[in-house]
Amino acid sequence: MRRLLFPILACPLLLISGEKKLGKPLVLDQLTPIQALLAQPEQYVGKVVKVKGRATEVCEKMGCWTTLVDEQGNSIRIKVNDGEIVFPRSHVGKMVIAEGTFKKIVLSREQAVARARHEAEEQGRKFDPDSIRSGVTIYQIQGTGAVLLD
Repeated sequence: MRRLLFPILACPLLLISGEKKLGKPLVLDQLTPIQALLAQPEQYVGKVVKVKGRATEVCEKMGCWTTLVDEQGNSIRIKVNDGEIVFPRSHVGKMVIAEGTFKKIVLSREQAVARARHEAEEQGRKFDPDSIRSGVTIYQIQGTGAVLLD
């Protein structure tokens, strides 16, 4: 009887922990500070990194990206392939640990305008193409897995 009692009592603890895993399991032991990624991005391009931050935005249409912010206010976007992972909108304001490959994306002005227009449509925001005056370089993480914390 005692052998059965522990698993029964432990099951509610698993539910209370508030941890939800998305995508592939996280494999790295160490976190890379978001601040470090942004301070020396070229050092991390092409490498698998694991970051932790508070979700401030989630793709409104498909949940295919989320933006994480660290304690110093630095932010990084975690982008996933559509349908592989869905970041829930309900998780905005909560902590996330995410892992994936750090990417550098260089966009011409036209590409930057198209991207910003698409994001504005997804998020239901107004967009002025004249607000983008030149091309941009974007750093983001191509996410493979995440853990949502409560």
